[in-house]
Amino acid sequence: MSEDAATLFCDTATAARIERMETDAITGGVRTGLRRSNGGFAQEIAGGAACFAAPGSPLNKVVGVGFAGVPTVGQWEAVEQAYAEVGAPVQVELAHLADPRIGADLTARGYRLTSFENVLGLRPRGRAWPTPQSVEVRRDDENGFDTWLDTVVEGFAHPDDDGRPAHEEFPRDILATVVRDLATAGDTHRYLAYRDGVPAGGASLRMAGGIAALAGAATLPAHRRQGVQTALLSARLRAAAVADCDLAVVTTEPGSKSQKNSQSQGFALLYTRAVLVKDPA
Repeated sequence: MSEDAATLFCDTATAARIERMETDAITGGVRTGLRRSNGGFAQEIAGGAACFAAPGSPLNKVVGVGFAGVPTVGQWEAVEQAYAEVGAPVQVELAHLADPRIGADLTARGYRLTSFENVLGLRPRGRAWPTPQSVEVRRDDENGFDTWLDTVVEGFAHPDDDGRPAHEEFPRDILATVVRDLATAGDTHRYLAYRDGVPAGGASLRMAGGIAALAGAATLPAHRRQGVQTALLSARLRAAAVADCDLAVVTTEPGSKSQKNSQSQGFALLYTRAVLVKDPA
């Protein structure tokens, strides 16, 4: 473990910054989709947001609550009614550093714990980020959006986690819509990795308030175990350092290959989110 990973500490203020950025990203993606079609919503609740993009979308969730007060009974009732009207369950992603009263309230309201996800962090300043010589990474914000999108969606469509299933799986068309909406919402930078001149993987980077969120990383099956993810990670961390971000974060499934790869690059566990779900009445 690196010295940075051993000493990196996440307090509630840091978690609140990360959760605010996550909330802004999700609501931005939802609102981008709403310009294309009606039927979704992004409602503020206690510093977070209750979001619905479309049936079956991974953006359908409550995020960021617990750092700006505890939602009232009336607020939870309004959220549950909004999801009931679109026939969707209420999924709350609750950071373990959030106000603990929220977990107790949700349990009392009939929510069930379904899974967890980990948020890991690293300080990007003052470090060297080597790139495998066999991989070329290009920032692709101006041209080739469709190539980037196809590469990322194809990679996500064939998960690579040593047989460990993700707690969520989505059809390809829904994945493509969500990846597109998140990539075109706000100040998101896209990266493509090439091997032998052909696209091998893609990823995205979003920076705000001194935090760099590394997301959307996927490698095509034929190019795995060739340093593609390391190259994409290094390119984004260099960009975060140049932008003087004090923290870079990634979100992974607990015990997954993504978490293993992230920790091998110096990321440390900051906190865990519990995923709690209540089915529509």
